[in-house]
Amino acid sequence: MKKILHLLLFLLLTAHTFAQNLNILIQNDPAVKTGTLKNGLKYYIMKNSEPRNRMELRLVINAGSILETDQQRGLAHFMEHMNFNGTKEFPKNQLVDFLQKSGMKFGADLNAVTSFDETIYQLQVPTDSARLFERAFQILADWSHYATLDTAEINKERGIVLEEERARLKNAQGRIQQQLLPLLLNNSRYADRLPIGKTEVLTTFKPEQIVKFYHDWYRPDLMAVVAVGDFDPSKVENLIKEKFANIPSAKNAPKRVKYDVAPSKGTQTKLIVDKEMPQSAFQMLTRFPKKTIRTQADLRDAYVDMLFNQMVNTRLQEITKKPNPPFIFAIMGYAPFMAGLDVFQVITVPKNADGMETAMKAIMNEHERIRRFGFTAGEMESAKKEIWTSVEKSFKEKDKTKSAYFVNPLVVNYLTGAAYLSSDFRYEFAKKYLEGISQADISAMINRIFKEDNRLGVVIGSERDKEKLPSESKILELINEKNPDLKPYEDEAVAKSLLENIPAGTKVITEKKIDGVGVTELTFGNGAKVALKPTTFKNDQILFSGVSKGGTSLYNDADYFSAELAAMAVSQAGVGKMSDTQLDKFLAGKVVNVYPYINELTEGVSGSTSPQDLETALQLMYAYLVQPRRDDEVVKSFLKNQKELIANSLKTLTPEKVFNDTINTVLYQNNFRRASIRPEHIDKVNLDRAYEIYKDRFSDFSDFTFVFTGSFEVDKIKPLLEKYIGGLPSTKRSETYKDLHIDKVKGKVEKTVFKGLEEKASVSLQFYGDFDFNEELQVNLDALAEVLDIKLTEKLREEAGGVYSPSIDASYEKLPTPTYSLSISFGCSPANVDKLVKIALEEIQKIKTNGPEAVDIEKVKAEEKRSAELQVKENGFWDSYLTEQYLNSEDLNYINRYSKELIDKLTVESVKKAAKQLIGENFAKFVLLPEKK
Repeated sequence: MKKILHLLLFLLLTAHTFAQNLNILIQNDPAVKTGTLKNGLKYYIMKNSEPRNRMELRLVINAGSILETDQQRGLAHFMEHMNFNGTKEFPKNQLVDFLQKSGMKFGADLNAVTSFDETIYQLQVPTDSARLFERAFQILADWSHYATLDTAEINKERGIVLEEERARLKNAQGRIQQQLLPLLLNNSRYADRLPIGKTEVLTTFKPEQIVKFYHDWYRPDLMAVVAVGDFDPSKVENLIKEKFANIPSAKNAPKRVKYDVAPSKGTQTKLIVDKEMPQSAFQMLTRFPKKTIRTQADLRDAYVDMLFNQMVNTRLQEITKKPNPPFIFAIMGYAPFMAGLDVFQVITVPKNADGMETAMKAIMNEHERIRRFGFTAGEMESAKKEIWTSVEKSFKEKDKTKSAYFVNPLVVNYLTGAAYLSSDFRYEFAKKYLEGISQADISAMINRIFKEDNRLGVVIGSERDKEKLPSESKILELINEKNPDLKPYEDEAVAKSLLENIPAGTKVITEKKIDGVGVTELTFGNGAKVALKPTTFKNDQILFSGVSKGGTSLYNDADYFSAELAAMAVSQAGVGKMSDTQLDKFLAGKVVNVYPYINELTEGVSGSTSPQDLETALQLMYAYLVQPRRDDEVVKSFLKNQKELIANSLKTLTPEKVFNDTINTVLYQNNFRRASIRPEHIDKVNLDRAYEIYKDRFSDFSDFTFVFTGSFEVDKIKPLLEKYIGGLPSTKRSETYKDLHIDKVKGKVEKTVFKGLEEKASVSLQFYGDFDFNEELQVNLDALAEVLDIKLTEKLREEAGGVYSPSIDASYEKLPTPTYSLSISFGCSPANVDKLVKIALEEIQKIKTNGPEAVDIEKVKAEEKRSAELQVKENGFWDSYLTEQYLNSEDLNYINRYSKELIDKLTVESVKKAAKQLIGENFAKFVLLPEKK
C-alpha cells in the first residue's frame, strides 16, 4: 500500500499561498521554467542535482494509437521503433551506437513508450560531457522532425514489431485482453486501437502510411520537451531553442481530436475463459470521467481518495490473514485508468474456481458494508498516519529526490493540464488539510463512486473450470445481492509496545574502520559483528541486513520442507503477543519493514526504516528473531491456502511453467530441492519441526554479520545496536552450511518441450560450470555477457528481424563451491528457432576464436563506468554489496578497484580468454514449441 500512496502523491500538484476558498487554481512549482516556441513547441526545465551529473529528458508527443486510421493500426508504435533506425544526424543504427559508446544502455537509459493518446521518448544522459549534452538535445530534435523512414529499414523492422506482438499478445493474457478491452472501453474507438496494432496492417502497410502518420502528428504544436537534471537551466533553454525553433509549424495539419468512452447503462457482465489461464479472478469496474487536479479543492479530493483506498485495502488485507479466508487476494479502490477515465474497481482472486462464488460474495459483502456503515474513527486515524508519513518522508528527501521523480508530473501537465506541486506546497497543504478530512467527506465519496451505472463485472478463468464459474446472469446476481445481516466493522485495539522487556544487551568490544569504503566494524559481547556505512545519499532512509551461514542445507530430506517454509509460515503469525494484523495496526504511520528468511546456505533478516523509526525497526527485528509468535490455526490456514493455490495452478499448466520446470528438472537431475513446490510438499511440513528449525537457526548470533547503510551517525546508533543486536542470544557454536553437491548435469544436453496453443517458441541456451572465483574473471564474465547482449541484439534483432528482445545473463557464486552460469534466452517464431540458435552460437564461437570487436569492448567499458558512477550512490547497492562481501569473505575495497582499475583492464584478449575458459563442455539447449496439431 505504501507504493500505491507514493504513486498517488506523486501525481498531486502545487501552489504557494493558501486561501480559505479551495476552488482556486494551484500555482505550479516555480522551480520549473516553462516556455513555448513560436512554432508551438512547449518546454519544461528544472534544475535538480540528484543524481549528480545526470539529466532526464523526455520528448512528449500528444499523439498515439487513437489517431491511427484503419490502414495505420499499429503505426504509432511502429513509428516509435523507426526513430531508433535512422534520423538526419544519426543514420540507420548510429543513434544507439553513439549512445552505447557514451556509456548509455538501451532500455535503461534510452527508451520510448507508445500509448493510446501519447508517445514519450526518454533519455537519461550524463551532463559532464559538453559533446554528449549537446547531442542529447539533437537526438530529441531528430526524433521530433528528422526521422529518415527509409523503406529498407521499415521492412527490416516489421519482423521485430511482429515479434513484440507475439511476446505480448500470443498467450492467455493477450487473448483475454482482446476480449476484455471492448468491454472495458465500451466498444469505443479505443477498443480498436491497441498500440501494438493489427498483424495484417503491420505486415502489409505501405511506407507512405507511416510517413503520413509522422508528418501529421509529429509536429511542434503537439510536442513538449521536458528536461530535469544537474545542469544550468539557461544552457538547456538555449539548446532547446537552437534545436527546435527552426522546425516549421505544420501546414494544413489535421485536428488533434479528443475521443472519449461513452457511458453505459446499468451493469454489463462477462465470463471469459481460456485453455491456458491457470487462475480465476473477478473484477468489477465502474467508469468515471478522469479527474484532473487543477484547484486546491481537487487536491483535497485526491487526499480523500487516498484515505478511502488506504482504509478499504487495509480491511481486505486483514481478511486474507484470517484463518480460512474467502479469497487469497482482494483489492478495492479509486484510481486513474486510461482513455480519459478513472475507475472504481473491485478485484478478488479465489483459491480455486470452486471458491469463486464464495469469494465474490465476500468481496461484495465488504463493498456493501462500506456503503452502509463507512469506516471507523480508528481506521481514519491509521490511514491519516500512513499518508502523512509518506508526505513527510517525501518532504525530508526533497533535496535527495531523483530527477526521474519530477519528470512525470511535468509530462502529465502537458498532456492534461494537471498542476505540478512543489515539495514545500505538498507538505504544507497536507499539514493544513489532511487532518480535517472527515467521515462525511469519505461518505460523500462513497456515495459518488458506488454506482450501478457504467459498470462492468467480469469473471476470468480456465476453460476447464467453465462449468464451475458463475454465468453472466449469476455474476450480475452476485454483484447486486445485498446481505441484510451485515454488521459494522469492528476495529481491534492497538497494542502499546512490541517488547515487554527491553534486552540488556552487550557492549562493543572491538571497533575498526575500513579505509576506502567508509565502513566501521563493531563486534559486540555476544560475538555479533556489525558493519556500519553512514551515507548522505538519502535523508530519511536506513537499510539493514543480517546473515549467517547454515540454512536449509543443514537439514535432512525429511525436514527439508519444514525448514524451507519455516520463516514464511512463522511470519504469518506475528510477533510476541501481537497477531500479524495487530502488528500492522501498531506499525501504522511508521516506516518499518523487517523480513526474516531461511535460504539454502544462510539464514538472516533484511529490513528498512527511517532514522526516527530505527528503534522500532530494531525491536521488531529482535521480536521476529527471538520472540516469534506461534499461532497454529493461522499458519495451518496459510499452508492450506498455499496448497490449494499450487494444486489449482497445476490443473492448467502454462507453456512457460512447463518449460521452466523442465529446465530445472533436467539441469538439476530431478533434485527435489530445485523443483517447483507441489501440493504434496506442503503436506510434509511439520509445524512443530518448523518452529524448532526456525528457533534453531536464530538461536546463536555469534556468527551473524549485520550491515547498516544510510542516514545515521556511528556514535549515535551504537547504544541502540548494543541493546538490540548485542542483546541477541549467543551460544558461540561453530557452524557453517553443508555442501549438498546439487550440481548441474555435466556435458551437453538438448531438450525440446511441446506445449502451448500459439505459434510461439522460446529458446534458452546455457553455459555453466566450475568457476575460478577471482576479480578479473568476474569482470570479464560480466563483460562477455554485455558484449553478447550488444552483438545478439544486433544480429538476432536488427539484422535477422527474428526476435524482439534477447536476454543475456551472467552470474557466479562462491558458495558452496564456485560456479558460474551464462544464459541466452529469446522468444521467436517456431520456424526461426534453428536459424536464430545457429546465429547465436556462431557469434559465441567468433568471440572464442577472435575475441569481441574492439568497438564492443569500448561500449562495455563506457557503460560499466557510467553505471558504477550511479550505483555507488545508492544505499541499496551498499547493503547488498557489503552483505555479499562479508558472506564470501571478500575484500570490501573490491568496488574501488572495479571502477578505477578492473574496468580499464578489459581488452579484446581478456574477454576472448574468458570465453575460451568458460564456454566449453557444459552446454544446455532448451526449446519450447507449440503442441503438435
